[in-house]
Amino acid sequence: MNLTLESLQEMGAFTGAPVEKEVTWKQNGQELTATVHVRKLSYHSARSDVMAARGSHDGLAGRIAACICDADGQPVFTPEDVTGEADPERGALNDNLVMALLNVIGEVNGLGKTKPPRQRTSVTKRSSGTSS
Repeated sequence: MNLTLESLQEMGAFTGAPVEKEVTWKQNGQELTATVHVRKLSYHSARSDVMAARGSHDGLAGRIAACICDADGQPVFTPEDVTGEADPERGALNDNLVMALLNVIGEVNGLGKTKPPRQRTSVTKRSSGTSS
C-alpha cells in the first residue's frame, strides 16, 4: 500500500470533526452544565505536548487548549486562558471545570479504558521436596 491521503483516510488516520459533549461542574455550590466540542488527540495536541516539554506552557493547560474547540474546530482557549496568565484579573479556570474538561477529553479519546482482566488458569503448587 502506498501512503496517500486517500489510503490514510480509508484507514481512519484522520481525527474528523470535533465531538459534541456536555460538561458539568460545580462552582460556588451550583451545578453548571455547558456544551463543548472536543477535538480528538491529533497533530494539535502533539504540538502542544512538545511545546509544554520545551517549557512554553503548562502541559494540562495546553491539552485543554488543544482539544476544547468550537463546532468548526477553532480553539476556545489558549493555555494562558486556562492558567489565568492571559488575564490575571479574570484568573484561571475553576478547578472543577478543569477536571470536567479533562474528563470529556479522556472520554472522547478513549483514555483510561482498561482491558478486561485476563482469565487465570488454575496452577497446582508442587512440593519443592523439602520439608520444614
